Amino acid sequence: MSGMTDLIERAATGLISHRRRLLVLFALVTAGFAYSASQVKLDPGFLKLLPVKHEYMQTMMGYMDDFSGANTLLVNLRWVQESCDASASGTRKDSKRPDTDGRSGGNSSEQGRATDGNDEACYDDIYNPEFLEALRKATDEVFFIPGINRTQVSSIFTPDVYYIEITEMGFRGEPVVPARFSGTPEQLDQVRRNVEHSGRIGQLVANDLKGAMIQADLHDYDPESGVKVDYWAVQQKLHEIRDQFENENIEVNIIGFARLLGDVIEGLLWVFAFFALAFVITLLLLYGYTRSWRVTITAIVVATLPVLWLVGTLPLMGYGIDPMSILVPFLIFAIGVSHAVQMTSVWRLEVLAGADSQAAARASFSKLFVPGSVALLTEALGFGVIMFINIPIVHELGITACLGVLLMIITNKMILPILLSYLTLEPASRARGDAGEAAWIAPLVRCLACCAEPRMALKVFGVSLALLAVTTWISRDLVVGDSGEGVPELHEDSRYNTDGATISNTYNIGVDVLTVIVEAKGFEGDSCLHYPVINLVDRFELYMRGVSGVQSVISVAGVGKQVIAAYNEGNPRWRALPRSETGLSTGSNAFDPKLGLNNEGCRAIQVLNFLENHDGTQVAHVIAEIKRFINDNPVEGVTLRLASGNVGVMAATNEAVGAAEVRMLGALFGALILFCLITFRSVRATLCVMTPLAMVTVFCNALMAGLEIGLKVATLPVIALGVGVGIDYALYLFERIQHYMKGEDYTFRDAFEKAMLERGMAAVFTAVTMSVGVATWMFSALKFQADMGLLLAFMFLVNMLGAICLLPALGAWFYYGEGKPRSAP
Repeated sequence: MSGMTDLIERAATGLISHRRRLLVLFALVTAGFAYSASQVKLDPGFLKLLPVKHEYMQTMMGYMDDFSGANTLLVNLRWVQESCDASASGTRKDSKRPDTDGRSGGNSSEQGRATDGNDEACYDDIYNPEFLEALRKATDEVFFIPGINRTQVSSIFTPDVYYIEITEMGFRGEPVVPARFSGTPEQLDQVRRNVEHSGRIGQLVANDLKGAMIQADLHDYDPESGVKVDYWAVQQKLHEIRDQFENENIEVNIIGFARLLGDVIEGLLWVFAFFALAFVITLLLLYGYTRSWRVTITAIVVATLPVLWLVGTLPLMGYGIDPMSILVPFLIFAIGVSHAVQMTSVWRLEVLAGADSQAAARASFSKLFVPGSVALLTEALGFGVIMFINIPIVHELGITACLGVLLMIITNKMILPILLSYLTLEPASRARGDAGEAAWIAPLVRCLACCAEPRMALKVFGVSLALLAVTTWISRDLVVGDSGEGVPELHEDSRYNTDGATISNTYNIGVDVLTVIVEAKGFEGDSCLHYPVINLVDRFELYMRGVSGVQSVISVAGVGKQVIAAYNEGNPRWRALPRSETGLSTGSNAFDPKLGLNNEGCRAIQVLNFLENHDGTQVAHVIAEIKRFINDNPVEGVTLRLASGNVGVMAATNEAVGAAEVRMLGALFGALILFCLITFRSVRATLCVMTPLAMVTVFCNALMAGLEIGLKVATLPVIALGVGVGIDYALYLFERIQHYMKGEDYTFRDAFEKAMLERGMAAVFTAVTMSVGVATWMFSALKFQADMGLLLAFMFLVNMLGAICLLPALGAWFYYGEGKPRSAP
């Protein structure tokens, strides 16, 4: 180690000796990165969120041109005018109200109408001129949204939505809304009948007949221009649609990835606001700790530098800022504050001991470069291991976070000592160090040092093991994936989630769809006319209807049986699938690709499974049931493939996260153990450092399970950062413990007291400061930011407690009887 020590000393001397030149160089680099940062742009994308190499996503991508994918946009117009039954006396109703299941109780020659003083019409459902005209115009507006797949836009006003009825002349089918619809009472009655015959109630028309939906698919790249879709422009267009058509009679509900991402982008103002608040809180607390504005501002500026450098690097790498990973720069700032506080604290102690600014800066670099660099490397590793999850946004997040942490080796370990070498300590800060701190820090340190005594250590072990047992039991309920109602990125009472609840409660299709593709490529002619194919689809549909969590199922088999029964006077006895090709051809209208359930020739058939919600546990259960059916029901020439739809994406993402979790944690802790062994050259030291870290990881899992926060892409950085910051505290602290035990032959308790005075109190202050700062995020309008703030605050505090309580308790037994006692400081 003497060779390494000499090398560090020479580097420290060279750094301070050439500080002016280096400072000019770093200033130029910072200016360049600042200019580059001004060019960075938001870079959202749907495909970046997909585990594109997962088998489910391979299926979805392969049939993207034939069927709707997961990037679906739903625009629902809902008639909210006060019911005619609740109107003033004089109400006249000539039509029956629809039944609760969505079937009309009868037709009418005139819409229900109430007359008030202004002789205004009152309607009970969507069949009125105002609503249908708004729906027609809204359909046109959605059709022209940039990036919309115009072949996949459906509402009762689009020609692909038609009805089929039986007449004396046979079957007759036409579009649901006549081509020359003008809103006359006769045409309104005709549309009402057509919708009933179309079978779209519960799909495009609400069950209570008070809403109608526009469904559309959005490309990631505009099919006309080839340019990547601007999701912010899509959000603005959706706002225009809402503003244009929402009034006292009509409510507009909009959901879909584009809408969600737009809300997240709008919520970025909250992200920056809370970052500014955390910045101010950190500034004030740091000043309260140092009583030096010079030191405080220097530390804050240097902690901000890696964020600026990182953002400036992104355009050079061809990256932008994805709204779903916008918090990464703020995590980098938090880590920067931690390391800056350690460096300024050592510099300040050196100055108080009588060194000048340059000598103090040189000593700070020498003492902290190795433990600080090792800590930063472990933090970079913590972010890097999440790239085991094969999702583009995770790779991007891991690369940018690793880069930001590695840049900190330059900013915090080189630039900060140079800046400190130019500072002088204010008299107020000197007075605080000479007398004020000793009055309360020394007694506190002596109290904490009791944990380094064998008897007290046993009590610490008892409490720790009890907590570990309880949290291990609770953490068994940790869900991989989403948990709770609505999208987890936003609060349950957000407009997006209330819109989603409205759609889910009034339509059969729900908002969470899992699509299974049935491939039948080896059959002659139309595959749907081969009984083994259509029978398998029928049995699969029936099986899925009995699976817990499945709300409804739609397939060509179910529609085909309805058509066949209709050919036989609607007799339910004929609602079955004939075994012959001739018999099946009776229901061939159900196999029309225009219905969107199969492609040409039925080479691929999609079975739509609408789930009650997208809770990770329920999604896993449904996927397991589908795989069980596939394994138990093989049919030659037919393959059932998972999966598409928004739940298909979730299932693939959850499986990718779950499969990578063990490898990720194994690689992380394995590398950390290796780093500790190289740094301390001691198994005992490694156990002292790693044991609290492993326990806190279990505690965090239990907290996530208790708060119903799932393990997913948005929460992975929290775990990585928690491990990284936790190792920071332990590495800084144990480096000093080992120094005093080897160099001055202290007992473990005495070495711990000295280390707490030099490193530990700075770690305690950093943990408290960072916890208070990120805890303000809990009031954010973005739920994933609020969850992250809570988890980070917990991780910062508990990791700190593990370093100052459990670590010395372990050391008290591992190093029992070693060293010579010293008098208390």
